[in-house]
Amino acid sequence: MEKKKLIVIGCGARGKAYASIAKEMEGCFEVVAIAEPLKERREHLQKLWNLPEERCFSSWEPLLALPRLADAAVIATMDRDHTAPAMKAIEKGYHLLLEKPVSPVPEECFAIERAANLRGVEVLVCHVLRYTPFFRAVKRVIDSGMLGEVVNIQHTEGVGNLHQSHSFVRGNWKNSQESSFMLLQKSCHDMDILAWLVGKPCLRAQSFGSLTYFREENAPKGAPERCMDGCPVGESCRFNAVRLYLDDKKNGWFRGAATRMPSPTDADVEHALRTTEYGKCVFRCSNDVVDHQVVNLEFEGGVTASFTMSAFCRGTRTIRVMGTEGELTAEMKNPMLGILRFGEKEYQEIPVSDMVTDDSIVGGHGGGDQGIMHAFYELLCGRRASGVCDIGETCRNHMIAFAAERSRLEGRVVCLSEYEDEGEKQWKEKN
Repeated sequence: MEKKKLIVIGCGARGKAYASIAKEMEGCFEVVAIAEPLKERREHLQKLWNLPEERCFSSWEPLLALPRLADAAVIATMDRDHTAPAMKAIEKGYHLLLEKPVSPVPEECFAIERAANLRGVEVLVCHVLRYTPFFRAVKRVIDSGMLGEVVNIQHTEGVGNLHQSHSFVRGNWKNSQESSFMLLQKSCHDMDILAWLVGKPCLRAQSFGSLTYFREENAPKGAPERCMDGCPVGESCRFNAVRLYLDDKKNGWFRGAATRMPSPTDADVEHALRTTEYGKCVFRCSNDVVDHQVVNLEFEGGVTASFTMSAFCRGTRTIRVMGTEGELTAEMKNPMLGILRFGEKEYQEIPVSDMVTDDSIVGGHGGGDQGIMHAFYELLCGRRASGVCDIGETCRNHMIAFAAERSRLEGRVVCLSEYEDEGEKQWKEKN
């Protein structure tokens, strides 16, 4: 087995996850250098991979100033910090495992695509849903012809009320100007999945949505700015930060995100709740991203898809694929796909092999985190597995999210060709 060397830029939750999975894939990978501004996160991966001090950097610039150290770079920085290290790594000849989204700026997505194509390097974007046993099983059913020709898909991403409060009200992705808009950050996964399942280009998008609930006017009467300051409804509030972050010792994801530490103490958590937005009332944060949104899509050949993203649910993904010969219904927490062939009286159930029912971030996104690392290894060895798309396909599918957001903001149907034309125009102006 050929061992591939990696450098990791950004050692937060996503960088840590990929580096940890790489460690479990014995004989496949070796992490040889890391870059991360936070000392505790840097030290965690340094210890995991037994790295010398001179291969641990507080920023990516000195790391990428060195001659190429590895076969590939894992870039898992914050959304708006992807482009600069990605472009430099491509220039150095690194293949990339790039955390989604590629960039919150359409022209930067196209710039990364063009740079990668010119340099001849692979860029695999972390649309981890493609690599889950669940969605691969759905894709196999569609490709088998059991449903006939796909005509329509209904797809839902239930973000979950607590996940929304943690990541998109209090957390890193609460504000579109600081990170990216909700549909791109959270649901570019889903735009990619829909395009992959349909197998045809998306032509037009229409969208509606807003920030309805997590707003200051919905704060309970007398609620203070911070939960630790004695809220009159603290005992009954499901968003009580003291209960979610301090009292719950088992929720390592929440505690680690709030403190930005791999193994925080209660004192670390309490400090975070007193000084960061993780401790603020969910109705008094600086969030501006939507908490619910619907998207209608038209694909080539008249195929349509409808997508719903909502915070107001328990949290999982569901899908219904309707074809000329039958329909499929499935839920990502259920290891069975329901298939109804027209003319038959009852649904048949098809088991999903190797199903991972925990589709949360701490569960590896239903096996997708592990799946993409295995696919990336194969790609570095020159073997492109089924369903592994290149950076060009990823960028085109990102444009679905951009077009839908423009539709939501401008109140009109948006053609995907607008973004293609704009990207080409900007490229010509700069070159």
